[in-house]
Amino acid sequence: MLDLTKPHWLAAYTKPRNEKKVYQRLVEAGYETYLPLHRTQKQWSDRKKWVEEPLLRSYIFLKISEKEYYQALTIPGLVRYVTFEGKAAPIPDKQIEALKLFLGEEFEVEVTEEQFEPGQAVDITLGKLAGLTGEVVKHKGKRKVIIRLDHITHSILVTLPREYITKQKSTSK
Repeated sequence: MLDLTKPHWLAAYTKPRNEKKVYQRLVEAGYETYLPLHRTQKQWSDRKKWVEEPLLRSYIFLKISEKEYYQALTIPGLVRYVTFEGKAAPIPDKQIEALKLFLGEEFEVEVTEEQFEPGQAVDITLGKLAGLTGEVVKHKGKRKVIIRLDHITHSILVTLPREYITKQKSTSK
């Protein structure tokens, strides 16, 4: 069992297309919860409309303590926690903050489960994302910065202006 003497962010699976309902139920029950949403334009046969959709389908994030660990699973629509080697996998606060920052910026953001080969490590030095690290990749013919989310099979790809990133300095001793 994960040591949750102090609250940690955990990723949890929801039933398909239940993310917003589960989010509302968790908030009403008093849990600190985060559901990353992004605006996208949907096309119907007669119209187009901007809608907010979950960035990571069937995922929601909860900041909970050991006391709340099992109780939160009683919320309808919440299926189980994301685990790594049989234990709930804590998500670093910095990564949750990174998601919030990505969605607050006007950059092109894309989520992918595709695995990438390691590339040039970079530091983000300007903008709201300053202080984060990532690596440069080429995806669909464009240079992007990838930020990997620990313990879930997703990565965030973001297109940043060149002046926002610098090569990481070697940490070899």
